[in-house]
Amino acid sequence: MGGASLASVTFSIVARSDDGRTHGVAVASKFLAVGAVVPAAEAEVGALATQAYANLAYRPQGLALLRTGVAAADVVAGLVAADPGRAQRQVGVVGAAGDGATFTGAGCHDWAGGASGPGWAAQGNILAGPQVIDAMRDAWLASASLQPANAAGGQAFAARLVDALRAGDRAGGDRRGRQSAALLVVAKGGGYGGGSDVLIDLRVDDHPDPVAELARLLDIHDLLFGRSDPADLLDLDGALAAEVAALLAAGGFPDCGDGLDAALASWAGVENLEERLVPGRIDPVVLAHLRAQH
Repeated sequence: MGGASLASVTFSIVARSDDGRTHGVAVASKFLAVGAVVPAAEAEVGALATQAYANLAYRPQGLALLRTGVAAADVVAGLVAADPGRAQRQVGVVGAAGDGATFTGAGCHDWAGGASGPGWAAQGNILAGPQVIDAMRDAWLASASLQPANAAGGQAFAARLVDALRAGDRAGGDRRGRQSAALLVVAKGGGYGGGSDVLIDLRVDDHPDPVAELARLLDIHDLLFGRSDPADLLDLDGALAAEVAALLAAGGFPDCGDGLDAALASWAGVENLEERLVPGRIDPVVLAHLRAQH
């Protein structure tokens, strides 16, 4: 199996949500467009990161093994056993259940290593030291209680991944520099309009501070495509309906007889907020954005 040169400093975390339905990878590297090389994930199957002298064949092969129910540790063992270049490989894998697994070949550039636990694995090479992995692990575990069990869970899971990546970055992960970062999160039907399983696919291909930029992009993604807790949605009636109608009219989207929902949908389509619409109700994030405009 062949490999692509990805010997620059790279660190990543692969993980799944507590309910096992969402999987993702966050990665940063001194390498152009790391998101095109390292991460792979399949909804309700698993996720993996291939790095160091990355073997891109690990991605389809690893997912194929996970799809058949092979445990993460056995997936890692199978991938590296069949690879004559294993000494220079690094890979992290998490499946639909059980512990994550990570492997660092003896030929990876120092400092290189990883750690894993239930539903997660973190790994990196050419790092400032083991504290980078420790920081990612600690950030991931500390945020577990913050993940909501509701419609906002996917966004919260993504934020946990980026927070762990940022913790590694702050711990000195960029020993030889920074260049790119990426975030891939999958969940069944979680994509735009429910038409795919790719909940989030964000890439910072070339930037002086890619992890911070990735966090900024995730905030924008949350604004446009996130889901608020249904309990927080507001009924679109009475004084609130009148206020929303007035704000929409002021912005050039009056109710022309089709109803307030239709006027709101017209405005939201222009603002790219259509994924946050709920008939007869309004998301507080949408309301705040509408008020801020007018």
